[in-house]
Amino acid sequence: MKPRNIRRITVLGDGQMGLVCAALLAEQPTAEGSPLAVTLWGHDPDELSLVEQSRGSLRLGGFHLPRAVAVTASAARALAETDAIISAVPTQYLRGVWERLAPLTPREAGIVSVAKGIENQTLLRPTQVIAQALGEARDAGPRPIAALSGPTIAPELARRLPATMVAACDDPGFALTVQRLFTCGWLRIYTNPDIIGVELAGATKNVIAIAAGILDGLQAGHNAKSALLARGLAEITRLGAAMGARQETFFGVAGVGDLATSCFSPEGRNRSLGEALGRGETLEAYLARTRSVVEGVATTRSVVDLASRLGVDVPIAAAVHAVLFEGMDPIRGITALMSREPKAERVG
Repeated sequence: MKPRNIRRITVLGDGQMGLVCAALLAEQPTAEGSPLAVTLWGHDPDELSLVEQSRGSLRLGGFHLPRAVAVTASAARALAETDAIISAVPTQYLRGVWERLAPLTPREAGIVSVAKGIENQTLLRPTQVIAQALGEARDAGPRPIAALSGPTIAPELARRLPATMVAACDDPGFALTVQRLFTCGWLRIYTNPDIIGVELAGATKNVIAIAAGILDGLQAGHNAKSALLARGLAEITRLGAAMGARQETFFGVAGVGDLATSCFSPEGRNRSLGEALGRGETLEAYLARTRSVVEGVATTRSVVDLASRLGVDVPIAAAVHAVLFEGMDPIRGITALMSREPKAERVG
């Protein structure tokens, strides 16, 4: 159960989370005390060229990428002889990216996913999508694939504000490796064997955050928002239990911790989308003007489909789905939730 010795690490994806991961890791030492060799890869050569030259990004204001980070659009160069890979690719793009990169991925390289979502149609979690894509491309054999999740709004990480995350993996040794890689003076990493719960919590909180933003846009007040967070947590916990996750995971850093940040932070993408919807903006108009992927939109479809498959009641997710995809007015959605039949409170 010893952690691996990582010397070379590759970050896939130059979105907000990929950028902050690359910057953090570039300042971390190896077990021998020498600097980690960090490479950042993205699919758009023009955007990467801008990042390489300016050491900044339009996606993350005020961010600076250390000069030590190599930036490349060449997947072969990025993955050559790497010891570990951080997958910061949005969930709905994961399969295409990993099927393309699988033949170039070293067999021994461990993988860490920081995506928060559930793939549409297959209803697979990010680590499952990666494992499946690698297996479809070649006989890759078993390799450790971890999920790293928690209350981590990227602009705050870029400013090095204190934060915590959870490293979840079926391989305890690799969970310890991830913990050692990311732990620093302003970021604390816990380990947790419940990878189902950690990934599901990270995905579903985005859906609840959209609902929280809608309340903000409607100026419904803090009482309503806090109640939504509590009932959203109950909804997430019920779904997790049906999938075999541990209930206590949802009351920890990766669960209620991430949920609270996503529902209250003014910088959260999902909450911000919801706020715009509450103020009357259309989904299409908002997505057209934002530079970032709002994972909760696609995840809402997956959560509702998953709940239907498992026979789990998810009224908040269903209301968000109706607002996003069925033309329901946000006020009607909130009214429908408030007028549900009275019952005893139950969590899980």
